Amino acid sequence: MDSTPTPTLTLNNGVTMPQLGFGVFQVPDEETTAAVGTALEAGYRSIDTAAIYGNERGVGRALAESGLARDELFITTKLWNADQGYDAALTAFDASLDKLGLDHVDLYLIHWPTPARDLYTDTWRAFEKLLADGRTRAIGVSNFQPAHLERLLADASVVPAVNQVELHPGLQQRELRAFHARHGIATEAWSPLAQGAVLQDEAVTSIAARHDRSPAQVVLRWHLQLGNVVIPKSVTEARIRENLDVFGFELSPREMDALAGLDRDMRTGPDPDTLN
Repeated sequence: MDSTPTPTLTLNNGVTMPQLGFGVFQVPDEETTAAVGTALEAGYRSIDTAAIYGNERGVGRALAESGLARDELFITTKLWNADQGYDAALTAFDASLDKLGLDHVDLYLIHWPTPARDLYTDTWRAFEKLLADGRTRAIGVSNFQPAHLERLLADASVVPAVNQVELHPGLQQRELRAFHARHGIATEAWSPLAQGAVLQDEAVTSIAARHDRSPAQVVLRWHLQLGNVVIPKSVTEARIRENLDVFGFELSPREMDALAGLDRDMRTGPDPDTLN
């Protein structure tokens, strides 16, 4: 396995974030501790969870058992839709922090904009308070479209540091990524492998064969070279390690172009404009 350190990105408030992290979406709480423990032992230092995943306690147990210093770790969690609004968000944050067993998180995200509820600007005020109070080192959003970001920025004192969105070769989000670039918002990809749906594409498999790498490693490398933060998830030790082993090769401009040609507006998850 390549031993190159995981690269970091500097967020718009000066906080550094590992560009490759470990996600625990759909991992049951009782399996989370072992999976996160394996990831930390393999070398991951960024862990991404959410209140709705129901596994913040499992993440917290793994962190406590790891013996790693707190400042070596970058922990992200997210506020669920039912807890939006100023007071509710502050209460929900306290609950997440308690489950994680931490005195602060590194990144706190609004999980979905839920536009029909029209609460995300009030929620953002609570996030700005949490940031000012030092209870999170950075604040951001997840699944926000350009229109949601425009609305938020019109009222915000703090520009989101991150927008975590579904992003993979089948859904490349070019307009959204351009918006992020203009406003200094880091792009973070969830479902970076499209739940495996892009791994059989001939463009991916041929590049993988050329580099003697797996299709998943090729797609993760594509994300990194685009500048995305990426958080693959697995509960299999070999896959957890393989997903981190993506720094010993580089895709050529022609290979990047071939993967760019796979964009087909293919969502594997909900539409942010309609989920509430």
